[in-house]
Amino acid sequence: MASPNSASAEGLDLSYSSLRKRFADELRARKSIYWPDMLASMAIGWGSLALALRFQSQPFVSLAFSVVTVFALYRAVLFIHEITHLKRGAIPGFETAWNLTVGVPLMAPSMMYIGSHNDHHRRAVFGTASDPEYEPMGHWTPLRVVVSGLPMLAVPLLLAFRWALLGPASYLMPPLRRLVVERASALVINPRYRRKPPKGPAMLRWAFQEAGTAAYTWSLILATWYGTIPVSWLAHFYAIFAGILLINHLRTLAAHRYIGLGDEVSREGQLLDSVNLVSESPWTLLIAPVGLRYHALHHILPGLPYHNLGAVHRALCRELPAEASYHRTSVPSVGEGLRNLLRDARSNSSRTGRSDGGRAASGRGNPKRPSLETSSAA
Repeated sequence: MASPNSASAEGLDLSYSSLRKRFADELRARKSIYWPDMLASMAIGWGSLALALRFQSQPFVSLAFSVVTVFALYRAVLFIHEITHLKRGAIPGFETAWNLTVGVPLMAPSMMYIGSHNDHHRRAVFGTASDPEYEPMGHWTPLRVVVSGLPMLAVPLLLAFRWALLGPASYLMPPLRRLVVERASALVINPRYRRKPPKGPAMLRWAFQEAGTAAYTWSLILATWYGTIPVSWLAHFYAIFAGILLINHLRTLAAHRYIGLGDEVSREGQLLDSVNLVSESPWTLLIAPVGLRYHALHHILPGLPYHNLGAVHRALCRELPAEASYHRTSVPSVGEGLRNLLRDARSNSSRTGRSDGGRAASGRGNPKRPSLETSSAA
């Protein structure tokens, strides 16, 4: 299999530097798109939540508004991914506005993703035990894959505990601070990931965001305790929050093939383990919004703004020859991506006879792992 850096074999040089030159105009983030999209998603989300709470006595009406809330706030919160990849200052005030209206209210300020997510894109880290967003799920049993979303139901409670108690206390107890930074300050799916502490200006940003989120969390607790916020409202919000997390987990399952076993992979291996969801169906657009359905493209050009991913994907599909590796990343829909993952899990887990995904205790992979170039999930 030719390297994705080979122009002669692929018809187009897919190296990062060449793609940046080829799509220089598309790499510019347009604030005229970012601001209206984020603000509209946020406003629709919180507005529909207010209506869902207002009509709690009418279950079907409340449920309808709740569904709108989940998908609108889901879209809004996923701008955290764009914020992570935007150059600082590219859209002045955007990160602050997002934190105030979305990130802090959903207890997921941008500090939880900026920095840690970049590790997922490092070639030497992707797919290894140090990757915060990768697990060898393609080697788990299908049952384990299916139930992997159940912990999402407890995450809102765990986040409240982190911001209200652990975070503030950790500033007074250095050993606890290390634990909180390493294991409770990043949005991950890999429990072995250990985050490094912030340095320089990031330390001040962390302090402000932690203080703000702690104050917000305590305001919810006290308002509920004193009856200002009905318990039924808080329970409703909890269900909305859990729903957002469950949908995001489904999208995450379909974003990669997860067939690595902990070994470092090539740039092509990273590409082939990633997925482009090419369907234009409303279901796919709702589950993978803000450009996240073009995940394979995002991995070879991570700085590309979400509003240009579709155009660049279509350009690559036109310009690359039929045998190019990039075409093998396309999957019709989220449902097909999930079926591929379960199919690989069934095949690989039965072959290895291991329920731990085949990852060695050290976190490194089995040298006889299946090739990323030949797995059936492509």
